[in-house]
Amino acid sequence: MARELIKAAGEHIHLPSPESVVRRIKAYEAGQNQPDEPYRTLLCRVFGLSEAELFGSADMPLPALALPSLTPDPELYERITRVIAEPRRVDLKTIEWLERCLAEHRRAEDTMGSRPLMPVVRAQLATVTDLARGASGTPGDRMVSMAAQYAQFIAWMCQDSGDLAAALAWYDRSHGWALEAGDAALASTTLNMRAHLAWSVGDPQRCVRLAEASRWHDGRTTLGVQGMAAQMAARGHAQMGEAQAARSLLGEAEDLIKSAAERPDDEPPWMYFYGESWFFMQRGMAELELGDGRRAVPFLERGLSGLPESYRRDRAWFGACLARAHALAGEAEAATKTALGVAPDAVAVNTYAVRDLRKVVKMLDRMRAPGARDLEEALSMSA
Repeated sequence: MARELIKAAGEHIHLPSPESVVRRIKAYEAGQNQPDEPYRTLLCRVFGLSEAELFGSADMPLPALALPSLTPDPELYERITRVIAEPRRVDLKTIEWLERCLAEHRRAEDTMGSRPLMPVVRAQLATVTDLARGASGTPGDRMVSMAAQYAQFIAWMCQDSGDLAAALAWYDRSHGWALEAGDAALASTTLNMRAHLAWSVGDPQRCVRLAEASRWHDGRTTLGVQGMAAQMAARGHAQMGEAQAARSLLGEAEDLIKSAAERPDDEPPWMYFYGESWFFMQRGMAELELGDGRRAVPFLERGLSGLPESYRRDRAWFGACLARAHALAGEAEAATKTALGVAPDAVAVNTYAVRDLRKVVKMLDRMRAPGARDLEEALSMSA
C-alpha cells in the first residue's frame, strides 16, 4: 500500500512503513479516527474517488496540487524507491527529480497560495533531510543544498500565512544549511528574505542591515541575487524616508538586474520570478513608502503588465499596492477600479493584499469616494 500511495500521489513524500499504513487504514475503517490531510488526499487518489465520496465531506482543502508532470516513469520510480530504502545510493537522476518537484511546487504556490501546499512540502523536506544524512560527497552536498531550498520555501510560506516566528526560524535553518553546503547564492538569498520579513513588520533598520549582510557574499553570488539585496536595502531606506539613499540603491539594483536578464541561465532556480517586471514593482513599492503615489503608479503599472496571470497571489498584492498608490495620488476612480479588480484574488489567496485594500477603503472614505462601500463589501468575504 505504501508503494501504491507514492505512485498514486505523483509526488515524493515521506511515508511510514507499510505495516503502519495498514494499521492506520484499519483504524479509519473501524471509525476510531479520521485520516489527516495528506492521507485523505492520497487515499482519494489510490481509490479514484472524490473526498466527498470517500469521507462524506468535501470541506477540507487539498494539501497538494495534482501535478502529472511529476509522476516518475517506471524506471525512475523503482530508482527512487531503492534510494528511499538506502539513502547512500542517492544518484543524479533522483536529485534532479526532487529538484523538479520543488520547482513545480514553487510555481503552484504562485497561483494557489501557501496554505494548500504546506503539508506536502514539509513531508518532502523530511525525505530530503533523510537522504542528505545518508548521502556523501557531491550528492550529499547537493542534498544539503536542496534541504536549504526547501527550508527557505517553507519559511516563505510561513511568512505568507502570517506565522512570522516560524518563518524566522525556518530562514535561520535554511541559512545554516546553505552555509554547510557552500551555497553562497542561497545563503545570500535567505538573508534577503529575512530583510523582506523585517521590512514587512516595519523594522527598516534591520531590513537594511540584513540586506547589507547579504552582500558580504558578493563575488560568489549571481548578479540577480546581488540586485535583490540592493533593492531590499533601498526599500529599508525608503521606509525610513531616506529618498536619496533609496533611489541611489534602486539605480544600482536596476543595473544589476538588467545585466542578470541577459544571462538568465546563470541565476539559481529559486530566482525564476525575479526579472525586470518584478523590479519595477519593487521600485513602485519604494516610492509608495516615500509617500509619492504619482511616482509609484507608473512603476507598478509597468511591472504588473509583465507579470503572468498565473502569479495570482502576487498580482493581488501588487494590485493592492497600485490601488493604494492611485489613492495616495488623489485618483479615486482609478484606485476603486484597481482595488475591485484584485479584491477576489486577495480574499482567496493573499491576506496581506486584503490588509492593504482595507487601507484603500479608509483613503477612499476620506476622499468621500462612492467606491469605498463597494470595496468594503468585496472584502467582507474575508472577515
